[in-house]
Amino acid sequence: MTAPLSPAQISEIVEMALSDHISFTQISAQHQVTPDEIKVIMRTQLKPGSYRAWRKRVRDFGDRREYYK
Repeated sequence: MTAPLSPAQISEIVEMALSDHISFTQISAQHQVTPDEIKVIMRTQLKPGSYRAWRKRVRDFGDRREYYK
């Protein structure tokens, strides 16, 4: 990350990442963070079980999209 993120930006990133309709690319373009940095933010902001469920959903959705392309 180039500059520290404000609590409002972190909240917006978490909200966007939890949405199934917004990609990591879109979040990166808007907030200048990498997908790895998004995962770190999510890990620190979510409870451990919620983070694991989110990662599984993102991974499964990505696998399905690759399959249907």
